[in-house]
Amino acid sequence: MHVPFCARACDFCNFYQERPDRTGIQDYLAAMEREFALYPPARPFETVFWGGGTPGLLKAEDLRRLGRIIQNADTRHLREWTVEMAPGSVREDKLESLREMGVTRVSMGVQSFDDGLLERLGRPHTRRQVDQAIDLIRKLEFPNWNLDLMFALPGQTLTQWEADIRAAMEREPPHLSTYCLTFEEDTTLWVRLQKGQVHKRSEVEEAAFYERAWDLLASGGYGQYEVSNFARPGYSCIHNLNTWRMHEWLGYGPSASSQLGQRRWTNAHDLEAWATGVATARPARVDEVALTPNLLAQDCVVFGLRMNEGIDLCHLQKRYPDADWPALDTLLAQLVEEALIEVTEARWTLTRSGRLLADAIGSAVIGAMDADALAPAS
Repeated sequence: MHVPFCARACDFCNFYQERPDRTGIQDYLAAMEREFALYPPARPFETVFWGGGTPGLLKAEDLRRLGRIIQNADTRHLREWTVEMAPGSVREDKLESLREMGVTRVSMGVQSFDDGLLERLGRPHTRRQVDQAIDLIRKLEFPNWNLDLMFALPGQTLTQWEADIRAAMEREPPHLSTYCLTFEEDTTLWVRLQKGQVHKRSEVEEAAFYERAWDLLASGGYGQYEVSNFARPGYSCIHNLNTWRMHEWLGYGPSASSQLGQRRWTNAHDLEAWATGVATARPARVDEVALTPNLLAQDCVVFGLRMNEGIDLCHLQKRYPDADWPALDTLLAQLVEEALIEVTEARWTLTRSGRLLADAIGSAVIGAMDADALAPAS
């Protein structure tokens, strides 16, 4: 479920978002209820993820109203329910509402514990607010919670990055995510980059940030299970794992994405257009594609290689026998020869050097397989 409201846009963010006002929030909640009534899930939920935007901006009463949509669905097999929150939006009454409705996991976008770096990112919170939020999350005894950190920030040194990692580990979250800053078009940081006011780090510098995090987190008992994700044993994000393994999911709300049956689509990146489509039973969708075996196989390889468990190529070939596997053979052999992939029994996994080049390897996989995989939905 996508909650599109943000108090302000962070300098690095290009996600679809809307400024909150009471009328807009009420209209959104009403439209969300109609969308669930119009497209009810065909089977029980296994995981639920509320992303944004900033879901935590909603009042406790609004969170309860949104939560009733999930509670009224079939949740007998629900294993995980995650809500994203910004540190400045965390309040005890909101967390109490979330725990009462069955939320099991909070994911908080900290980015840094350095107030100077937070200011350069345009993040509307401070280190003190982060600690206050963590204290409340602990007080309400959420079974799992995550902190997001970012690196290769403008002006950030490797020493500052190490300090952020250590600060995060000292607070003992069950899960940690670390993301390299990317300069997305039409963001404040992108404009500053074009003006020469900030500079993008070199690949060598980015690699140093990656590897320092991997070493420190491993020493602190956090197992890497995906290029950017680390967890104590038993605390990996089930929702993300299901997505990376190309299972099915339903997205509700503006700009939410779905993968169901033979189709993948995204709701309109526009609150009014999405709500109008729901009200008229004529959904406003963009980027709708047919899920060919080749496209699904391609995605399984790309996202599977990002995970430390890698891929079972024989299993995938049985799952998608009609995919263009021969086109991938030469590339995989080359990656093995270059020591970027290693093969153990039936599993193909990226080496440490390969994980540093995961994005480039993913692009190479897409290029190697059938270029016609993204067939428009008919």
